[in-house]
Amino acid sequence: MTMRRRTAIAAVLAGALLLVVSVGGWYTVVHDGQATTADAPVAPAADAVDPLTAAITAAQQRLDEVPGDWVTWAQLGSAYVEQARISADPSYYELADGALAQSLTLRPDGNDAALTGQGALANARHDFGAAADLATRALEINSYSATAWGVLTDARTQLGDLTGAGEAVQRMVELRPGVASFTRVSYDAELRGDLPGARAALEQALAIAQDGGDEAYCRTYLAALAFSTGDLDGAAEQVTAGLRTAPTSPELLLVQARVDAARGDTDAALAGFRSVVDARPLPEHLVEYGEYLESLGRLDEARQQYALVTTVQQLFAGNGVTDDLSTALFAADHGDPAAAVAAATTEYGRRQNTDSQNALAWALHAAGRDAEALPLAQQSTSTGRESALFLYHRGTIEAALGMTAEARASLGRALDVNPYFSPLHAPRAQALLDSLGGRP
Repeated sequence: MTMRRRTAIAAVLAGALLLVVSVGGWYTVVHDGQATTADAPVAPAADAVDPLTAAITAAQQRLDEVPGDWVTWAQLGSAYVEQARISADPSYYELADGALAQSLTLRPDGNDAALTGQGALANARHDFGAAADLATRALEINSYSATAWGVLTDARTQLGDLTGAGEAVQRMVELRPGVASFTRVSYDAELRGDLPGARAALEQALAIAQDGGDEAYCRTYLAALAFSTGDLDGAAEQVTAGLRTAPTSPELLLVQARVDAARGDTDAALAGFRSVVDARPLPEHLVEYGEYLESLGRLDEARQQYALVTTVQQLFAGNGVTDDLSTALFAADHGDPAAAVAAATTEYGRRQNTDSQNALAWALHAAGRDAEALPLAQQSTSTGRESALFLYHRGTIEAALGMTAEARASLGRALDVNPYFSPLHAPRAQALLDSLGGRP
């Protein structure tokens, strides 16, 4: 599933990459004892465009012939959730909702496959409380479903229950050690500040990758992890290797664009960001591209990207996706503090994790309420995970409160963790640090 949010800008992308059933993982419902060979859709043709599209087509054909096949309805619904992630087309969520509901209509009792699919859908729509409940119900029926444990892991992570998430992912690994489980182990380790453990888990996942898609998926996260620590060469190495098997992967191209921007290769970075927003016009991608343009002084072009953000957010909202986190951060950074506080407060009411703490802190700062912001900023940087963006936010809030020594320490640490964390905000962090007297 989806959603890794290795930076706050990438927070929703963590929703997209970790919070739905992961690449290569959506089909695991077939292998968890939830279907028999006879129930499964026919194998895709050898000349299929891609396995997911082929499997969706096969499931649709199967249901034309056997409309009462509740297992295939559940598989189709889960596949639609994954297709929404891959295509950035939220209309697939409605298709997923309908398919999963049909499965439950046909088999209301003992249908853990459909409940698991609904949990993945709820995660994708950022309804993490519902996702946790649905996964728990699925596990009450089938405690051996690695997929359901993955859905529960993601939901608990986003709800800020790191202990519960760790327990769930451990059970998932025991049941099905694979790409989907080891990438979750990696994120769990990263959130606890264990970067060597996070990297080792991703390398385990890469070692057992079954195909080019799985390999590219693993290398995307290895590249993002390297970039989050300022390791441009390591990130570029993983991107290059990943692009050999998935040359058009937007996720890999996004990391490459960040590396190019950090190295000052403006033409390559612009081309990379453009290709990403063309392929995946997600709000966070539009914001990131816009902020890169803004950092270059190309303000009119940046505004064009920002203007699209609200439109795309409305499209996702119309398909049941709640995205107050990115709304809050965007509004705080782009001149609407009242909207930022409203969105961040709503998000914080749903879940208390480091992402929501950081977003509310930054929104309150934008509104001039730094005394209220400080405890949240401190909480968001207290779990062991070192996010350069979160530390920058904390340092800015400390500076506004006259806490010069603390601000210098936070800003210096942010730039130590990753001096390239944002082409727009990293220079601001350095400028503020310099104005306070430099590093302590």
